[in-house]
Amino acid sequence: MADALTADLPKSTAMRPGAIVLARHGEPDIHRKVMLNVHGYRDYWSRYEQLGIRPGQTPPAALIEQTARAGVIISSVRNRSIESALALAAGREFDRTPLFVEAPLPPPHFPGFVRMSPKIWGFIARFWWWFFNHHDGQETRREAEKRADQAADLIIDLAADGEDVVVLAHGFFNFMVGRALRRRGWRLTANQGWKYWSTRRYERS
Repeated sequence: MADALTADLPKSTAMRPGAIVLARHGEPDIHRKVMLNVHGYRDYWSRYEQLGIRPGQTPPAALIEQTARAGVIISSVRNRSIESALALAAGREFDRTPLFVEAPLPPPHFPGFVRMSPKIWGFIARFWWWFFNHHDGQETRREAEKRADQAADLIIDLAADGEDVVVLAHGFFNFMVGRALRRRGWRLTANQGWKYWSTRRYERS
């Protein structure tokens, strides 16, 4: 995937690469004030993965400015990421790649009478996936970390000519890509946390 997106890039002589901005998508168009059992949460997450963002949102001005200055814009192939990128790209073309989709959230096999909010289910599912390798036949943590390494290599290549790269993707996978960037010597220079439309900016001297 990285080779396909960077094949036509000219070899760079830039001494300093552009910045990399990992942005979370806008707020998805789904109702969260519900209580679900494990089966309900599986259905909820499946719908969440298909939906776009809630209508009427305006991206933060700072992110609009960062995207306008960027030489490259990328989104994952999920609708919520694509629609977020469309809201920021101002008519510019951008690449869409499955390399940046969110890591899976298979819930642990709790009894059916246990009911929790989607937010709590998401936290527990992520904890079980990260620490106990609970994947239910989906992507494992090790596989996702390998994908995050590939994603980091891709955007480093794209930033090599000195232009900034903005990625519209997902909260936890952005965190994983950020870890991979730091292992490659990139510094986290700005961090807006985990909220929708939040960004993490990485730079290398």
